[in-house]
Amino acid sequence: MAQRRGNGEASVYKDGSRWRGSVEVGRSIDGTRRRKKVSGKTRAEVVAKIRAIQRTVSAGESPKDDRLTVAAFLDRWLAATLPGTIAPSTLDNYADTVRLHIRPALGHHVLTRLKVQDVDAFLAAKREAGYSPNSVRLMRTILRRALNDAEREGLITRNVAGLSSPPRLHRGPGRSLTIDQTRDLLRVLAEHRLGTLFILMLAFGLRRGEALGLAWSNVDWSRETIHLTHGLKRVRNRAGGDRKTVLMLGELKTARARRTLYLTPELVEMLKRHRAAQAEERSRLGEAWVESGLIFTTEHGTMLDPDNISHVFSRLARRAGLGHWHPHELRHTGASLMLAGGTPLHVVSEVLGHASIAITKDVYGHLSEGDKRSAAEAMTAILLPPARAD
Repeated sequence: MAQRRGNGEASVYKDGSRWRGSVEVGRSIDGTRRRKKVSGKTRAEVVAKIRAIQRTVSAGESPKDDRLTVAAFLDRWLAATLPGTIAPSTLDNYADTVRLHIRPALGHHVLTRLKVQDVDAFLAAKREAGYSPNSVRLMRTILRRALNDAEREGLITRNVAGLSSPPRLHRGPGRSLTIDQTRDLLRVLAEHRLGTLFILMLAFGLRRGEALGLAWSNVDWSRETIHLTHGLKRVRNRAGGDRKTVLMLGELKTARARRTLYLTPELVEMLKRHRAAQAEERSRLGEAWVESGLIFTTEHGTMLDPDNISHVFSRLARRAGLGHWHPHELRHTGASLMLAGGTPLHVVSEVLGHASIAITKDVYGHLSEGDKRSAAEAMTAILLPPARAD
């Protein structure tokens, strides 16, 4: 009767013309023992490989798995490593990018043999296929994060995605309404139930989800401020049921995104009128009203769907004679009007909730050209004053 191997014991045996061996390298998440197999032309070669693996395990590192593919690693990464470290909506975006782009192109590669050239070729193919630089950058970012975790686990020795060439981003300001167009739009918004929503988005350059996530508890009437803490998104439904997606309020990711907006007396009065109109709707519906605590809701008190809001805004823009516009273009318009009014770039950056002033400068820096020209003219007047006539 063959003896059972003890914990950590290795086995070496001849299989036809080759020698093979296996050694325990730890346990899986479910507690089962994991063994790594090796092979060689001679017994000594196999024994040397086993001893090298045992030294690696003794040092607290994971032995390289020469059979683990990029696809298998990414599947485990999405299922076991990422959940709980990022927002559910971000996890959905990562999973979609892996499924649609990274896995089909790179999944067949063995993880330890993935090269920088493979990643560069993948990114170049996506650019040639017409994907935007920002989309390609996102693919690279997700792959780099995944391989960073693989490197941390000891599965690879270097992150080839981090060594790949990042795509150049050409940030543009996007479309902005002119002052005359803005006035035409405001006349239409003043008559609409959700006019206050779009006016706030315009006044502060709010993102759609930020505006829809505003709650009455965020308003400080005495200080005349609104504190942004949460955003509203449509995310994948993980609770089961017939609906594939659900609306969810989530905390804004960064400290700069969680910001305070300072209201003018006119905006305070506008919000008060909106609150009174909402109170009338609540009274009229009675028990049928669903209390969400949000400033902007449906006529039944429930959360507004972001996509529906885009359709509503497009119809209002057409009614104002402007053609099709997207709510995000209110953000560009708000930033442009602030800069045109002389608001410093760093203040605009804080109001918009940009991660850094560098982003604001990349997108809207050209709008401050007039201020730069005025500064140059002022310095020239000091340094090189015109000669006085005799």
